[in-house]
Order: sequence, then structure tokens, then C-alpha cells
Amino acid sequence: MTAPRRRSRRARRVREALLGYALVAPALVVFGVFVFYPFAKNIWLGLYRTPPFPGLPKRYAAFDQYERVLTSPEFRNSLRTTVVFVVATVPTGIILGLLMAMLAHQRLRGITIYRTIFSSTVATSIAVASVIFFTLLNPQVGLLTYWLGRQGEPSLLDDPRWALWAVSGVTIWQNLGLSFILMSAGLQGVPDDLLEAAEVDGAGAWSRLRNVVMPLLSPTIFFATIVGSILAFQAFGQIDLLTQGGPLKKTNVLVYAMYDAVFRQNNEGKAAVLSVALFAITLVLTLIQLRLLERRVTYER
Repeated sequence: MTAPRRRSRRARRVREALLGYALVAPALVVFGVFVFYPFAKNIWLGLYRTPPFPGLPKRYAAFDQYERVLTSPEFRNSLRTTVVFVVATVPTGIILGLLMAMLAHQRLRGITIYRTIFSSTVATSIAVASVIFFTLLNPQVGLLTYWLGRQGEPSLLDDPRWALWAVSGVTIWQNLGLSFILMSAGLQGVPDDLLEAAEVDGAGAWSRLRNVVMPLLSPTIFFATIVGSILAFQAFGQIDLLTQGGPLKKTNVLVYAMYDAVFRQNNEGKAAVLSVALFAITLVLTLIQLRLLERRVTYER
């Protein structure tokens, strides 16, 4: 009876393994076709220099093209612009979302209306947000231009000193709904009895926020930081609609530099190198954030 039982167990394990592979196979096919193959194709394209005129064959350049593109002043400018854009948008969006969530967390009559208003930007697409702010910043009829006292002056989007900050403001506003929803969900998980106990012990509002709310909210902030950083590194739509990378390349982030290399310079090899570089930078920064921020995250409640 021992041998048949062994064969039965072995057959059952084989059937379970085949079932597992069958369930995973569709996802592997989708990832292989739409993620892994394009990524490998990008690495391969980066090894070939694209001629300036279409129709001519590509020339194999090995890793010389990677070195040439990644050491160029244009790449350094795009990388610096991208980093400034990420630093300007991600922390500000999280802080504003947290402040709005704390305001909307109050038990007041009609607070649901304000929650709806605060979260409404999550339903606004990048295109719509860009068109709204393009009109508001219009140098002739824009309300923001009037409030800022810049009538008759170039738009903020045309000013090299302010263009990146203007685009950052549009991005913060467009992503504020998502940040508010995440922070509100995190605040809902903070036990009221802990806050009440801290208040009974004499802790003030700031002390309760720092010692009770923030540690319990740290997983949400950690998640919002990672996701927000990835989205900021991939920003493209608002820049394409508002500034087209200008003025004077002041808003030429890495993703728009890739677009410019393909559709304006007809240089697929350069765009492939930039895309691989963006992937590597995003991966490294995400791993650093995971390593540094996770140490400060409190998961126990």
C-alpha cells in the first residue's frame, strides 16, 4: 500500500503544479508581450545609432551610445529638471493631502460635501487640468495672471524662471484628490480610543499628531511617497500640453526628452537609452525609499 500512496501523492502534486502554471500562464504571457519584450527591445535599440534620415540602416554602436547620451549636457539638464519636479510635487502633494484629510476628518455637519470637493480632482484628467490652468495663466484673460499682477507680462508658462514651478503647481492640484483619499483612508484607521487616551493624559493637538497619528499613518505616507515618486518621474501630459519642454528646456523632463528624441529628432536609439536610464533611476530611487522609509514605518495598531 505504500507504493500506490506515494504514486497518488506524486500525481496529486503534479496536477496541482500544472494547475498553478496554467493559472499563472496568462499573466506571464501579458507581461512578456507588453513589459519584458519591450524592455529588452529598448536595451537592444540603445546599442544602435539611428541615422538622421529615415530609410537608412541603423549602425551598431555597442555601449558607446549609452556613454555618449548619458554623459551629454542635455541628459544632465533633463535629469536635474526631473529631480526638481519630483521634489517640488511629491512632498507638497502629500502634505497638502494630509492637511485636507485632517480638516475633513472632523465630525461636522455637511463635512461630506467638503470631502467630495477635496477628492474631486481625482476624476480630472491631466488634459483637462492642463487646459484649465492654461486658461487661468493666459496673459490676457487669465484670472491667476490678474491676481498675480502680471498683466501685460509673459505667462508664467513662458517664463524660464517660473515655467517648471507652474507645471509643478498644475501637477500638485491634479494629484491632490488621490493624496487626499489616501490620507483620509489612513486616518480612518487611527483608533479613536488612542486619541482620547492621549488627550486624557494631557497631550495637546500637536503632541497627538506627532506621537499617535503620524506613526499609525506612516504606512499610508510610505505608500503615497513611492507611488507619487513613480508617477512624477513619468510625468508627460501636462508638460506636452503646457510648455512642450520649454522655455529654454526648463521643463524638459526625461519622459519628454524621450518623446522629443523619437518624434522630433527621429533618434530611436537615443530615446531607448533615455528610457533604460529612466527605468534604472526609478528602480534605484524606489529601492532607496523602501530601505530608508520602511525603517520609520509602524505597522502595528
